[in-house]
Amino acid sequence: MKILVVCQYYYPENFTISNICEELVKLGHNVDVLTGKPNYGFDHILKEYKNVKNELINGVNVHRVKISPRNKSKISTIKNYLSFWRNSKKWVRHCKTKYDVVYSMSLSPVTILSAGSLYKKKFGTRFVVHCVDLWPESVSITGAIKKNSLVFKILYKWSKKLYENADEILIGSPSFKNYFNDVLHINNVPIKFVPQCSLVENFLECECPIKLPTGTNIFYCGNIGTIQLVENIPEAMSLVKNNVHFHVIGMGVNTQKFLENIKKFNVEDRVIYHGPKPFKEAIKYLVNADALFVSLKAEGYVGNTIPNKLTMYLSFGKPIIGSLTGDGLKIANETRGVVVCKQDASSIACAIDKLCSIENSRLNVMGKRNLAYYSNNFSCKYITKEIEQILFENIK
Repeated sequence: MKILVVCQYYYPENFTISNICEELVKLGHNVDVLTGKPNYGFDHILKEYKNVKNELINGVNVHRVKISPRNKSKISTIKNYLSFWRNSKKWVRHCKTKYDVVYSMSLSPVTILSAGSLYKKKFGTRFVVHCVDLWPESVSITGAIKKNSLVFKILYKWSKKLYENADEILIGSPSFKNYFNDVLHINNVPIKFVPQCSLVENFLECECPIKLPTGTNIFYCGNIGTIQLVENIPEAMSLVKNNVHFHVIGMGVNTQKFLENIKKFNVEDRVIYHGPKPFKEAIKYLVNADALFVSLKAEGYVGNTIPNKLTMYLSFGKPIIGSLTGDGLKIANETRGVVVCKQDASSIACAIDKLCSIENSRLNVMGKRNLAYYSNNFSCKYITKEIEQILFENIK
C-alpha cells in the first residue's frame, strides 16, 4: 500500500505514531507522513529542523509544514493548533501524489483531521481515523473550556463534522464508542477498538542503575494535571506505614498544588519530586522502580478510558498500583499484576502498604504478568498488524 499518514506530531517528538509508521514500512508499505516541525515538549522549533521540509526517517518519508511553536502559554497552544490546521491543508491543496488510503492518529487537537478530510475530498481516497483523544470532551474535562460556552459549542460541531467525514474510526478505548453514539450522535461510521502501543518498547533494554533510597520506591511519571490525582499522593504517603519513597517525574497545572501538599502533610523526606525530565532520562528511573503508579480521575467519558500511561507501565514488567475506573479498571483486573484502589488518599495509602506486604517472588510474578499482557494486547507489532488489516479492508 501507499499510505498517507497525517499527524501533527512525529519523531523527535515522543508519540507512538512514529513507531507505527516504521512498523508499516517493515511490513512492506510505502509510508508518507504529513506533520509539523518538532516543537512539542521543547518550547521552540528545534534548531536543526527550522529549514527542513522533507526527510527520510527509517524508511518513512516525512513532510514537514511550518508551525507556530507551542510553549506554556494558552495563546501559543492556540496558535500552534491553528498553524498546523492551516499549513497542512495548504500542503494537501498542492499535493499531486495519489495514495491508496489516508490514516490519521487523532490526538489533541481534533483539527489534525482536517488535512486528511481535505485529501479525501480531493482524491476520493478512503480516510481512516484513529481516535486516541476525545474531542471536545478532552478540553472540557481539563477545565480549559466550559461546556456551556460558545467556544465549546463551536468545537462540538467542528469535531462532529471531522469525525463524520471518516470512513472508519478506530478508538483507543472501548468506552469511546459511547461518546461517539450518545454525545456526538455519530452512528453511520464503523467503529473498532484499536488501542495505543507504548513508546517505551525501544528503550526497555537500557541498564542504567540509579541509586535510590532504601525500602520500596514507587514512581509516577507524566502530567501533573487536573485528572491525574497526583496532588493526593502527599496525603496518602502521610498515612503509609511502611518504608516507602514515592517519586514523581513531570509537571503540569497542578504542580504547585502538589508541592504545597508535600509541605502541608510533612512528607518532604518521603515524596521526592524530580521535576520534568527528557523521555530517555525518565525511563532510566522507571526501569529501577519497585512499582509504578497510575491514576485517572473518575469524571466524564475520559475518566472511563484506558490511560496511555497504563499501557506504558505494563511494558516495564513491574507491579502497578492503579487508581482507575471503567476500561482502565477492567484491564487492571485482567492483568493480575495491578493492586487496584479507590481514588481517595486513604485508599491509595492502603494499596501502597498492601504492595509492601507482598513477598518479592510474587511481585516478580505480577510484573511478568503485566509484561505478558502488554505483549499480547498492546505491543507495537501487534497493533500495527491490526491497523494494516483495517487499511487493506478500506482499500477493497
